[in-house]
Amino acid sequence: MSKIFLSVIIPAYEEQRRIPSTLENILSYLANRKISFEVIVVDDGSKDRTAEIVRLFAARENSTGAIRVISQSQNRGKGFSVRTGMLAAEGSYALLTDADLSSPIQEVLKLEEAIIDDGFDLAFGSRDIQGSRIEVHQSWFREAAGKIFNHLVRLTTGLPYHDTQCGFKLFKMDLCRDLFKRQTIAGYSFDVEILYLANKIGLRVKEVPVVWRHREGGKVFLFRDGTRGIIDLIKIRWNDFRGRYALPIRG
Repeated sequence: MSKIFLSVIIPAYEEQRRIPSTLENILSYLANRKISFEVIVVDDGSKDRTAEIVRLFAARENSTGAIRVISQSQNRGKGFSVRTGMLAAEGSYALLTDADLSSPIQEVLKLEEAIIDDGFDLAFGSRDIQGSRIEVHQSWFREAAGKIFNHLVRLTTGLPYHDTQCGFKLFKMDLCRDLFKRQTIAGYSFDVEILYLANKIGLRVKEVPVVWRHREGGKVFLFRDGTRGIIDLIKIRWNDFRGRYALPIRG
C-alpha cells in the first residue's frame, strides 16, 4: 500500500490570482489532519505566473515534499491535465478539486466516508441531490445550461447521476487508476467518460451531496465548451460501440 494517504490533483489554467489561497487552505487543512499527503498542480500551459507561484509554495514546503507542479508546454484541456495528475499520483486515494475550491476542502471527509466506511470505489460531489447546499449560485442561465447538459448526459450515456460535472471527486486509486489510462476525452466532458468507464467495469460509485460556492473567474465558456461537450458525449458512445474501452490498456 502507498505510504501517501491522499493525493490532491488540481488542474490549473491561468490561476495566479486564486491558486495561492487554494493552496493555503488545502495545506492548512491537511496538515492539521496529520495524514500523509501530496498536492499535484497540473499547469495547463498557462501564460501567467501560475506555475511559478506553485513552485514557490513547493520550495517553502520542501521539507515534507507535499507539493508538486507538472507544467505542460501548451494548453491541452482540463481532462488532459486531470489524467496527467492522476497517473502521477502516489496516494492510496486521489482527490480531484478545481483550482477555485468551489467545494471547500473539508468536504473531502464526506467522500472519504463513502469510500472508506461504506465500501465505494469512487465518490463524487453533487450540487443537485438532496442534502447538497449551494451557498453562492451561478447565473440562472449557467445553472439552466448545466441542467440541460446533465439531461443530455443521462439520455446519451444512461448514467443515472444528477451532477457529473462537479469538480470534486475522490478515487480509490488501486481500482481507479485504470480509468485514467483508458480516458480519451481531453476537454469538458472527461468527467462523463470517467464515470461511464467506472460503471462499465463495475466499480461502485456514489454521488454525494456537498457544499458548493460559485467563484468568479472560471474558464468554462458555455457555448464553446457546451458544444464540445455534446460532441464528446457522442464520442464516448462511439468509442464504446467500437470496443475501444475494452481494448488492453497501454502505458
